Amino acid sequence: MKVVIIRHAEVDLTWSKRSTSEEFDAECRMYDEAPIKKNEYEIPQMEFQKIYISALPRTRATAESLFPDRKFTSTKLINEVPLGSSFDSKKKRPLWFWNVSGRLQWFINSPRQQEGKNETRKRARRFIKAIVNADEDCAVVSHGFFMHTLIQELKKSGFKVDNNHSKFKNGECVIATKN
Repeated sequence: MKVVIIRHAEVDLTWSKRSTSEEFDAECRMYDEAPIKKNEYEIPQMEFQKIYISALPRTRATAESLFPDRKFTSTKLINEVPLGSSFDSKKKRPLWFWNVSGRLQWFINSPRQQEGKNETRKRARRFIKAIVNADEDCAVVSHGFFMHTLIQELKKSGFKVDNNHSKFKNGECVIATKN
């Protein structure tokens, strides 16, 4: 069984360099609805029995550009890990601050974030169980931060993973195989 995990195309949104907590949360919501930039991405040439996309529009748009005339299976199990401000503040803080502090809260399962690390891992395991039960070669169009958890859980499930590193570019593929 072969699983090709593809990070969605670049999103057409320019983030503010500094924002209040409320402004950052609003931009996170805008990012989830923003269109993608049109780009050409290289993916392995193989026959996919199924193509999975998340419930967020950027994965559908990416899949439509990569796999025209194909049907997709949409699932929230491979959605990006939601991100929100780490605390309420009227003071403008740099974008990197909100990103880092929010992801640190995710890591420690803070209730301030919509989802913690433990919930993300469970979600990834549920998705892996479903695709292993289907036993079909598939493409998975997902999200950069979620890909790390998905890949870790694929390895725990006996998959061999290539091209695994810390930052995935838009359109980049990771191939996981299991005999």
